[in-house]
Amino acid sequence: MPASFRPPIRGDKASKRTVSQTAASNLRQEDGTVGQLLEGKSSGVISISPTETLANAVKTLAEKRIGALLVTDETGALVGILSERDIVRKLASTPGQTLPQTVAENMTPKVVTCEKSDSMVDVLRRMTEGRFRHMPVVEDGRPTGMVTIGDVVQFRLAEVEQEALQLKQMIVG
Repeated sequence: MPASFRPPIRGDKASKRTVSQTAASNLRQEDGTVGQLLEGKSSGVISISPTETLANAVKTLAEKRIGALLVTDETGALVGILSERDIVRKLASTPGQTLPQTVAENMTPKVVTCEKSDSMVDVLRRMTEGRFRHMPVVEDGRPTGMVTIGDVVQFRLAEVEQEALQLKQMIVG
């Protein structure tokens, strides 16, 4: 028995029992948010003008090692998104004539976006249903970041691992 432990003896005052974990705290169903995910990512938005050529877009995608570019106008407002998939489709339909075309001609103009307060589960559901892999994060109509399906899956896996650890701790005590 450790020397610091003294069993209760008659006359001791009953102390208020505290616990560091409860079933309620261990089984919380709070979802992670886009804002939490962005805290772990490098900041900054990589964008391109709609008047740029696909050749410049391809160069930027390769240099930055990313799969999509946000398309913003001169005021910084989001006007579209250009993904590798958009470029590959255009290459297939106009071989040898694709790279001189503009971003505006080939971007996806109707962009599904999210906000920092959106849950990761909701974002993952929307990405899966819409069959796209990149989602811009906007605040006051301006892009502030980008989440990818890989980011979301990795974040959710970490959450699930944490939940499993909490359940084990609750069982073990």
